Amino acid sequence: MRTVHEVSRLTGVSVRALHHYDRIGLLHPAKVTEAGYRLYDDAALERLQYILLFKELQFSLKEIKGILDSPDFDRGRALEQQITLLEMRKEHLENLIDFARGIQMIGVRGLDFTVFDMKKIDEYARQAKASWGQTPEYREFEEKSRDRTREEEQKLSVELMGILAGFGRMQEEDPASAAVQEQVRKLQDHITENYYTCSKEILSQLGQMYAGGGSMTENIDKAGGDGTAAFAYRAIEIYCGE
Repeated sequence: MRTVHEVSRLTGVSVRALHHYDRIGLLHPAKVTEAGYRLYDDAALERLQYILLFKELQFSLKEIKGILDSPDFDRGRALEQQITLLEMRKEHLENLIDFARGIQMIGVRGLDFTVFDMKKIDEYARQAKASWGQTPEYREFEEKSRDRTREEEQKLSVELMGILAGFGRMQEEDPASAAVQEQVRKLQDHITENYYTCSKEILSQLGQMYAGGGSMTENIDKAGGDGTAAFAYRAIEIYCGE
């Protein structure tokens, strides 16, 4: 675990910005001590990396939250885009360095400004950004969350976690039982009503995320007891396989 000041020194993100990310639900600490100190684990730092990545692509913080919370967020595609963008910027900087060294050695020879042209990089960033806003689920999420206050967002998050925690109280039951399957349907309805249309395909992907480890699994197990996330995943898979 790292304190907010340690994370700030490690990443270059100011303490004030990290506090703001927490307030708007973009990046919560893994734990808050009784004294009120925020502590961040590796899963939180991984999410911060993606936040900084999408900031490079000129997304707003609200847009970034929508992307990272979307069930179809593709980490591999995001990293490929970041690598491409960094390689393009590296090439641009190398050309500028060569250009400056040429002036240093032989002076200016003509008025060539092509080395300063950023159009190619800007166009790639624009296309990459556009690709993340094209899914129907993301557009629906944007529409439904547009006018919600922070308090309303927190209330919905608490309700969602309450539904997930409910699976923990059912772990002695068969995940295929009527009661457990009704809990899955309740989860699906909550997501559809408040975030985006939660098809069985999307619900299955969410189930995999719930049980996939990291802070999400830990938070669900903390709310419902050890094994809650894995049990919810089994119940969701049965529901989606019908």
